[in-house]
Amino acid sequence: MDKDCAVRLTPRLMRGLLAWAVLTAWAPGLTRAQESQTPAPNAQRLTLAAALDLAERQNLDLAAARAQRAVAQAGIRIAGQHPNPTAFFGAARDTPHESLFFDTPIELGSKRQRRIDVAKEETGATEMEIAALERQVRHEVRDAYFALAHARGTTAQQADVLKLAQRLHDIAQARFQAGDIAQLEVTQADLEAARADADLQVAQQEEKVALSDLNALMNDAPTTDWDLGDVLTAPLPEVTLDGLLVRAGASNAEIARINQEQKVQKSQTALFKAERVPNLGVEFGVDFNSPGPGGYKEGARGQLSMELPIFSRNQGEIAQSLATERALDTELSAIRRANDAKVESAYFDLVARRTEARVYHDSLLPASQKLEQMAEDSYQSGKANILTVLSAQQEVHQVQRQYLDSLLAVQSAFSALEEAVGAPLD
Repeated sequence: MDKDCAVRLTPRLMRGLLAWAVLTAWAPGLTRAQESQTPAPNAQRLTLAAALDLAERQNLDLAAARAQRAVAQAGIRIAGQHPNPTAFFGAARDTPHESLFFDTPIELGSKRQRRIDVAKEETGATEMEIAALERQVRHEVRDAYFALAHARGTTAQQADVLKLAQRLHDIAQARFQAGDIAQLEVTQADLEAARADADLQVAQQEEKVALSDLNALMNDAPTTDWDLGDVLTAPLPEVTLDGLLVRAGASNAEIARINQEQKVQKSQTALFKAERVPNLGVEFGVDFNSPGPGGYKEGARGQLSMELPIFSRNQGEIAQSLATERALDTELSAIRRANDAKVESAYFDLVARRTEARVYHDSLLPASQKLEQMAEDSYQSGKANILTVLSAQQEVHQVQRQYLDSLLAVQSAFSALEEAVGAPLD
């Protein structure tokens, strides 16, 4: 800046310029910090429902889990198979010299049907595992979606901080050249601008990480950009604790898993009881070439066999299966109570996070605006130096960051509540 310009920039004028910079840079930051960074021009709009739908159709973990359905269905076919007969052919020096016969086991009772019942219940267990993974993926996608929105809000906030720091640096440099302030204030302004630039670069990289995490869950290209809009401040549906407890009892993943394990165990017990009925072995065939008196060229033969269930009648297996059923009943009661406590905890945590966000919005953000105005007035009247202004700026942006964090905490608490209930709540 040349000498003539330095003369015209009087101390009074420089204080006015700095006050104008603070007013124009800080005030918009209070609202822009709540919004996402402007996405690329070609970014597609992505709502939470659309993200969940993409993950439902494209997530690789879900695709792998759903492939297990074919395995479970094949298990039903295996369970329904009949035992194969056995063919025997013999040749000996004794008569008859040759023989051909077949041994066919015949299952008595309802063993085959009981095996099929067990396989069907195990198929149901596979479906429970798939449903549990679907809920887990929904939880992860929801968290990643709002983590990206939070990262973009942080980037936008840091961009505002950098703009203010650069503008304060320019004004401090001009005031120093005018002889209104010491060089120390310029050095401090340089440091704050460099710090703000470093924070912005870190925020931009963290935003890329958040975007990559979301795209990985949706099985999309890592660099695919999305326009999320202002989703952190979107209202959440109202829920009641009593209604949540009722829904959790019917849809919680752990409760559903125990219920299905009980069905599998009951069918297993029925199979053990059916296996106590011994199978019938039927043997029939033909003997050949029996010379001599009373001999013959061909003669039919046959016999029946059956295992005698004298010592072992699956007593141990049935006792073990019944004991497992009782253990599952006890475990179910414990899980129901623990899950009720988990739902209650998640519900009250959501209430606390909503209260925190409301306090920041209604009280702390207006208080930070008042601090901004006081710093501006003090600097304009010459009662404060640039360090005071920068300190006030840091306080304001700290409140903004905490407000942004509180909005993410609300969404995370809602996601945790959905996980505890085991069903979508929106």
